[in-house]
Amino acid sequence: MILFKKMHGLGNDFVVLDARSGGILLGRDQVRAMSDRRRGIGCDQLIVIEPPRLTGAAAYLRIFNADGSASAACGNGTRCIAAALMEELGKGTITLETSAGLLEASISDNEQITVNMGSALLNWHEIPLAEEQDTLNVGIDVDGFNKPVAVNVGNPHCVFFVDDVDTINLECLGPQIEHNPIFPERTNVEIVEVRDENHIRIRVWERGVGITLACGSGACASVIAAHRRQLTDRNVEVTLDGGTLSIEWLRTGDVLMTGPVAVSFTGMWNETSIK
Repeated sequence: MILFKKMHGLGNDFVVLDARSGGILLGRDQVRAMSDRRRGIGCDQLIVIEPPRLTGAAAYLRIFNADGSASAACGNGTRCIAAALMEELGKGTITLETSAGLLEASISDNEQITVNMGSALLNWHEIPLAEEQDTLNVGIDVDGFNKPVAVNVGNPHCVFFVDDVDTINLECLGPQIEHNPIFPERTNVEIVEVRDENHIRIRVWERGVGITLACGSGACASVIAAHRRQLTDRNVEVTLDGGTLSIEWLRTGDVLMTGPVAVSFTGMWNETSIK
């Protein structure tokens, strides 16, 4: 039996396993089984908390997408784990380690959780793209959707700007862009509607997951793309299907993401449930 905690940030939901004492080794089939919404617990990502590798970090986060593939970063997931560990340790700030680097998080008086996602990567080889080109106008044309902005915020993002996000068939567009050969490591997909210089509305297709209610790194990527296109300020409210995040792209290059988190339930996973 494996003890788990189910958490979410704006409906972007996670199965959280604590392996700081060891004893949890997961293969792709196990991740897929636990992430399955009909036969498992159900989640967008599964996150395993492990002992830190670097001095100063409270824990290392191993992140998996629902299809069992690995993810270097997960903004809302990091906020969830940060909230849980800050409560456990009685601290107001914490540093967490991921394969994308060290991420600092803090809690405000109104229990909003902020995580510093680090610096966004903007060069073509950092996204990565399959060939050198302008990341402000990527050479893609799929069903009339063309010239998106590419950004890496711990993982690759492809951002399109549209007049009305609710008219877009993201279920059809998302997988076509995710698996486009210009993205050798696949990509997340955001469609963005700019409402004013401090407010955007987005919908998200996550690599290895599908349509999600929210995506923290996707919200960050969308603000970065919008500011690079001179469509918004650096401090922007981002409305997603599951709620609102506050994103600030600092002039230092770091990206701050702030929003609520919640625990849905805890339970025990029976490993014999894996078929």
